[in-house]
Amino acid sequence: MSDELLVVRCQLGEREAFAELVQGWHPAVEWYVGRMLGGSDDDVVQEIWLAVLKGLPRLRQPDRFTPWLFTIARRAVMNRLRDAYARPEPEPIDDLPGDDEAEGVVNRETLAGALAELPAREREVLLLFYLEDLPLDACAQICAVPVGTVKSRLNRARTLLRRELVRKGYEA
Repeated sequence: MSDELLVVRCQLGEREAFAELVQGWHPAVEWYVGRMLGGSDDDVVQEIWLAVLKGLPRLRQPDRFTPWLFTIARRAVMNRLRDAYARPEPEPIDDLPGDDEAEGVVNRETLAGALAELPAREREVLLLFYLEDLPLDACAQICAVPVGTVKSRLNRARTLLRRELVRKGYEA
């Protein structure tokens, strides 16, 4: 059943529909929270689902459920990461030659460790764009920034991730 139909059923008060919605999206929410916070946090995940439950009756566009859900998830994660966001923006990094070339395969453990070392903003756009497979406009909506900012953060994130992988001993 489509998410849009499940959302409409939830808005009509069907508890089973909400259970199906949670069952379908819980792994993605838990994974997003775990990657953004560097480890699982059941309190944040629970806070997200509580906000979804409270907010579903006011969702006017059921077809936009995914960006709406990740906006709520982002807000909950940002509440936990507020200190990281209070720091000033890091200085810009010059591009390295061959930035967009795929140069081999990295094992999951090395990649997860490198992702955890990235600043929160850059890690977030990488997760949303590449791993959640969301379009740029949805990422921009979730992060509450223009699409151009998402593109800049993606570029910076790829550069930082590459440097972190090289620092951890991965040679492409």
